[in-house]
Amino acid sequence: MASQSGLSESQLDVREAIRQLTSQFSNDYWRDCDKESRYPHELYDALSEGQWIGITLPTQYGGAGLGISEAAMMLQTIAESGGGVSGAQSIHANVYPIMPLIEFGSEEQKNDWLPRILDGRIRSCFMITEPNVGSETLKIKTTARKEGNKWIINGQKIWTSSAQVASHGVILARTSEPTSTSRSAGLSLFFAPLRNSAPKTPKTQDDESSALRKGIEMHKIDKMGGNAVDANEVWLDEFEVSEDCLIGEEGKGFKKVLFGMNAERVLLAAESLGTGYAALRQAVDYASQRVVFGRAIGQYQGVQHPLAMAWANLEAARHLTYAAAKLYDERGGTPEQIGAQANSAKLVASEAGFKACEAALMSMGGMGYAKEYHVERYLRDSFVPRLAPVSREMVLNYLSTSVLKLPKSY
Repeated sequence: MASQSGLSESQLDVREAIRQLTSQFSNDYWRDCDKESRYPHELYDALSEGQWIGITLPTQYGGAGLGISEAAMMLQTIAESGGGVSGAQSIHANVYPIMPLIEFGSEEQKNDWLPRILDGRIRSCFMITEPNVGSETLKIKTTARKEGNKWIINGQKIWTSSAQVASHGVILARTSEPTSTSRSAGLSLFFAPLRNSAPKTPKTQDDESSALRKGIEMHKIDKMGGNAVDANEVWLDEFEVSEDCLIGEEGKGFKKVLFGMNAERVLLAAESLGTGYAALRQAVDYASQRVVFGRAIGQYQGVQHPLAMAWANLEAARHLTYAAAKLYDERGGTPEQIGAQANSAKLVASEAGFKACEAALMSMGGMGYAKEYHVERYLRDSFVPRLAPVSREMVLNYLSTSVLKLPKSY
């Protein structure tokens, strides 16, 4: 359904390999994961076996040494295969959170962490968002204080995806007060073990190795869609982490977080595209077979045109998404320029994906509303990139002030 124009050879290779791998996971598999709120461990294991979890890890640590451009293609293909945003998000928490580790971690940290991420001994989650703070990241309340060779973290996080299975978390905490010249000063970034020694999987769920460490508690949020991946409230109460969990210099963690956030925006854009294409494929197949008034409904322009427009919008968003991914990989601009492209891609692709899901459901009538045709699941999933990790309105605020140089409204 998606065209291949403008893609590099490595992106096409990734697309074909992931297409073959995901062919063993049917739409019914994903429907059951959604219905049962069950994490797709089987997909994770298949990707880990093929060493796709390490798609962005440098080759010296055993990874593929590819970029966000290829990672985005992997996640688009997973979503497009039937997994939707939910299926892709089961993997993406092991891509963008580790970008700050790759870019800013010490050699000792990378030698310790990255091989274990590659083989599945470490699964990560991103612990940034907090209740009553939301998009105002600079106002986070979570603190970390130094005691000897340890950091003691106190605070609360919310909407932390995959925390129920993750062994480690990327945690942003305030280690000192902001300065008069920088609101972001005093924020530090940690990569800390949440469990005793292993992620929580079907193999370890009854094992003490996957038990949560002292000082951390989490509660799963019951939500509208994306149910194959958990989202959580997390409480940190005198939570101890060793000093070597600090990434980079103390008090300078915010820019490191942004490096991961820009990657996240590109990946979410790709997931939106894949979900939109998946919905469109279902609708086209249905419209080609469903006969009303003596002909397939796909012959009626009232059905054709919304689907055609949805495809055109997805294609336009696809070009913007992979241009943003290329800019990110090549460090082809200032952080502000990369941020503008990544945010624009997320904005445009999330809207294109949502509209494609809506057009698909409406073209199928009542059967679009039925779970057996999967489109309603795609539509529920498609709200996630429109809301997270930053709303459409906050993206527009950012573009207004950072790109157009308009006065700040808040």
